[in-house]
Amino acid sequence: MSDRDRLDAGACQDPLLDASGLVAGYGATEVLHGVSLCAGEGEVVSLVGRNGAGKTTTLRSIVGTVTPTAGRVTFAGEDVTDLSAEKTVRRNVAFVPEERRIFPGLTVLENLRVGQLGGGETTQRRDPEEILAEFENLRDHPDRRGGALSGGEQQMLAIARALVAGADLLLLDEPTEGLAPFIVRQVEELVRGLNDDGISVLLVEQNVEVALELADRHYVLDRGEIVYHGTSEQLRNDEDVMDRHLGVTTN
Repeated sequence: MSDRDRLDAGACQDPLLDASGLVAGYGATEVLHGVSLCAGEGEVVSLVGRNGAGKTTTLRSIVGTVTPTAGRVTFAGEDVTDLSAEKTVRRNVAFVPEERRIFPGLTVLENLRVGQLGGGETTQRRDPEEILAEFENLRDHPDRRGGALSGGEQQMLAIARALVAGADLLLLDEPTEGLAPFIVRQVEELVRGLNDDGISVLLVEQNVEVALELADRHYVLDRGEIVYHGTSEQLRNDEDVMDRHLGVTTN
């Protein structure tokens, strides 16, 4: 592990999530080349980078839908590297993928009840009716089918379903992708509220401004390697990193 990776891996004191030296990919194609990051209790941490940098593969390696060929993932002190996604979720790690994966033929309430069937025991586990009461976009339409919801409503439903299953750590993959600006603001408010309730969040976000607004710390991923780690203020002020690795011009 490089000195930079050691720094990144050690950025948390007593981390809730600690991923160290992850090497992973698909078949013969290696996508991650020793990725290390961590998230502490009560933190929102972002993973940002250009398309194809390996952000989604990182989340999949953490949750267990991709098994790393090297490296280690621990959650709440337990090694979960080789666990399946189902077993990882039962440790109270919730994953909301970019494609959301709601059931289009089921109603909002039915989607939430299905979510109850998974997950583990945690104080964050919530009843479907309780969740509906907190989601303004969903509570008035419990009988509307998932396929009839707007993109923003589907994103809210995907997050709500994760909460019903129980989550101490929420992995969000591109939660604002394709959403109108005012819906993006609603998603931001939702993530802040969840964090205020004690849920830690690892956020993959293409919209750098959203990541800077929401997260306490940021990891920049480029071609399967962590190339930068810092706070929002540090990242905003690093014009070279913003331009070279994220394609954002600060002038």
